[in-house]
Amino acid sequence: MLRTVWVVPVALLLVFGAGANSVAGATSSSRADDLLATLAVKGRGPKTGYTRDQFGPAWADVDRNGCDTRDDMLNRDLAAKQWRLGTHGCVVIAGVLRDPYTGQRLVFAKADAAAVQIDHVVALSDAWQKGAAQWDTMRRRIFANDPLNLLAVDGPTNARKSDGDAATWLPPQRSYRCRFVARQVAVKAKWRLSVTLAEHDAIARVLSSCPEQRVPS
Repeated sequence: MLRTVWVVPVALLLVFGAGANSVAGATSSSRADDLLATLAVKGRGPKTGYTRDQFGPAWADVDRNGCDTRDDMLNRDLAAKQWRLGTHGCVVIAGVLRDPYTGQRLVFAKADAAAVQIDHVVALSDAWQKGAAQWDTMRRRIFANDPLNLLAVDGPTNARKSDGDAATWLPPQRSYRCRFVARQVAVKAKWRLSVTLAEHDAIARVLSSCPEQRVPS
């Protein structure tokens, strides 16, 4: 089995600089509500100019481990995995997912790959409207493949989520909502993306029921 190791090329570290790396490190043990208070609250920017292509191809091998990001996430999130022969434990062809959004047990088969999708927890178009439109292509490409912002989830539920933020969509499984918004906060803090007032307040309402919730590392 391939062990996924996130190795970021030096050139990519130079894109983000020391500041971005220090923000990412600081979030790993923070309370989500404390970190939420650090996010800039702004109006939503225009969606003008947004396309999926602005964030590079789906899915890239940005860590250069020989396995694209989708398969990296399937390897991370699925259990009882099977792999395509000759891919050194990279290409997942079957497995089982405990879907975080619905709580359902899903059986993944590559022949019906759309049934399990890799969700951008902070949607790319949402990021575009809250800061990413000003980024260069390289930064957007790395954001789109950041494991912190990715989860393997039920495909139809992901389609219903679309590009909504916490003000318009929350996971149907209520017990996961605290962890979901905490991950959104972690991503937005790491990448210095803003939130709208409605989004901020929706996240705060969820976190009020779990004030000790920590953000994921």
